[in-house]
Amino acid sequence: MSIEIYEVHFEGNNKTHDAIEKYKWRDSGNSAAVWDKPSMVKWIDAGNTAVVGQGANAARVYTVKPTDGRRPFCQTISDGKWSNNLLSLPTF
Repeated sequence: MSIEIYEVHFEGNNKTHDAIEKYKWRDSGNSAAVWDKPSMVKWIDAGNTAVVGQGANAARVYTVKPTDGRRPFCQTISDGKWSNNLLSLPTF
């Protein structure tokens, strides 16, 4: 299954990847939902695909597992580099 993340919600005023606490997503059948960070990380880690954007502009979402004690979070890779596509999305 593949989903598109189209809005994010930040915890507090910090606008970083690990401060995103909720993700709004939709699938190709126009089903939509809101998941918290642990649920999205678990879903992606189970082998599912999430993207930001559509078509040729889609950037795949991966999970990041910091070694400094922070919780895992999501981030995109675009053109082979970690990118800020999630941070550029509208917020809710």
